Order: sequence, then C-alpha cells, then structure tokens
Amino acid sequence: MSRIAVYGAGSWGTAFSLVLADAGCDVTLWGRRASLVDAINDTRSNPDYLPQVKLPANVRATTDPAQAASGADIAVLAVSAQYARTLLDAWAGQWHPGTVFVSLMKGVELGTGQLMSEVLAEATGAGADRIAVVSGPNLAAEIVARKPAASVVACADESTAAAIQAACHTPYFRPYTNTDVIGCELGGAVKNVIALAVGITDGMGLGDNAKAALVTRGLAEATRLGIAMGANPLTLAGLAGMGDLVATCASKLSRNHSFGYRLGLGLSVAETQELTKQTAEGVASCKAIQGLAERHGVEMPITQTVVDIVHGGQDPEVAVNALMSRVPKPETLRSRPGTGRR
Repeated sequence: MSRIAVYGAGSWGTAFSLVLADAGCDVTLWGRRASLVDAINDTRSNPDYLPQVKLPANVRATTDPAQAASGADIAVLAVSAQYARTLLDAWAGQWHPGTVFVSLMKGVELGTGQLMSEVLAEATGAGADRIAVVSGPNLAAEIVARKPAASVVACADESTAAAIQAACHTPYFRPYTNTDVIGCELGGAVKNVIALAVGITDGMGLGDNAKAALVTRGLAEATRLGIAMGANPLTLAGLAGMGDLVATCASKLSRNHSFGYRLGLGLSVAETQELTKQTAEGVASCKAIQGLAERHGVEMPITQTVVDIVHGGQDPEVAVNALMSRVPKPETLRSRPGTGRR
C-alpha cells in the first residue's frame, strides 16, 4: 500500500483521493479550512464540493501540510495553478528526498509563463524523473460516482509513470502512460480557455455549429503551440488533448464552460466570479497562454478573443464578430518553418 498526500480538498483533489483509495492507497488529504477538514473526517464526505460521495476509510484529512507529507511516497498537487508556487515554497523541506510529485493542475503560471511541471521542478528541486502530470477528460462529479473514465499519467521516466498508473488504476478509472509531459500539460491548460469560449457562445445561443468550430479550431491552436514547444502532436489528439477538450466543452459540470456561459448571458466577469465558488483556471491562464503563444510565434485567435473578453472588457458579440471576420485561410495550411504562424 502506497502512502500518498493529496494537497487540495476541492472537487478534483477529493475525487482523485477517492480513486487512489479505491486502488488500495493510504491517502492523506490536505485542506486549508479546518471546518471542511473536520467535516470530511467526521462524515466521510466533502460537504462543500462533493456532498454526494462517501469517502473510504483510507482517506483522512488534515490542515497540517507536514502531517500530510510525513511518509508519503507520492505528493499530489490539486491546488490552484496561480497559488501553487507560494504553497510549495511555504512547504519546502517537508518531503523526503525520493518523493514523487504529481500535478493535477491545469494551468499556466502568470508572469513566468511556466507549466506546472516547471513550477514543481523549481520549487521542490525534483528532477524530471520525479515529476508527473495526470490529465484527461476527468469530470470530478462523474468520477466520484465511479462512472468509467480514462486519463493520462505523463512523466519523462517511464517507470515513474507506471508506478503512478498502478497507484490510481481502478475498475472505473483507466490511466494510460505517456512521456510527453509538455503535450499533456498544454492540452489540459488550453482546453480550459477553449471551454470559456464555447461557454460564451452557448450563453449567446449561437448553436452547435459554432461549438463544433471552436472545439476543432481550439484543438488546432493547442496543437500549434504544442509543436512549437516540443510536444508530440499525437498527444494533443489523445485523452489529454482532444478527450479533455470534448468533455470540458460539452459538459455543464465544467466550471470553465459554466463561467463562459454566464459571460455569454451578459454577466460581467466580476459578477460571474461572485457566483462561481470554484476556480475556473482558464480565466487566469488564458493570459499566460497567450503570452506563451507570442513568445513562440504561434497564432491563437480564439485564445486572444477570450483574453479580450475576460481581461480587456470587450463585448462578447463584438469579439465573436471580430473572430469570424478574420481573413479566410486554407484549413490545412502548413506553418512556416520554425514558427507556428498560419
């Protein structure tokens, strides 16, 4: 039985704790608020995020990060991408030298433009063989209902990826391994931005044709950026790319889609944030992803449109019209050598 620490008692951290426990691991779940931690320990449920699930006895909660780290073979990070570095810096020195770090975070750090694996490497000093990413079409509410799902465990070291795969493999949760960490992370981060765009158009009542176009061209944007950053384009066509994109853009359980939907209905960003209890990673990450695109010379017009709406205050109708009015191009036009420009 592996001892695993999961940091973040929100929906995905709780759901992944359930998966790990069902796979036979001994899980300590760290949460920031004592009231929530006490509720989890007393009632075996997470009343704030997933009240419908009863957690197994081998999931225990704590507010003490050092207690969670004690004896843990694997440390799983399920906190907000924009606060990860601050928390990791505060927790430095609490893990033993061989601890493997696993990111469930689907975002890009503002300011640095770093992927979460890069933040983990800098903050913990761990090498690439001890840093992994789990990403895929994994809606928490369905996973805690133990409905079938698949995901990707990505790590530069195949044996590490296989060990994590074994730690979270259950009859209802099927993880695959991959060595393309960059591709898996970009797929998970960019899909949140495209889900915001799809939510906006759904809120505006623009129909399924618009949704299909955004999903397809959104995948093209993610793939162009991935190739420019050294990712395998096949990764973006897999579970961590297309799979996650479809689930997030199509489901009402998606917080990014829900956030965009409210914007499409006419609510402001501030009003939508007031109504949203959980973090919609695409709201912050869209700006960081657009910065990556500019740095690598990649055109990402849908991402830019989301940035214009969320951070520039542009009216969604004006933004959609501008996106649709771009100069027509062949769908399969090749990028210029050494660039991601189309």
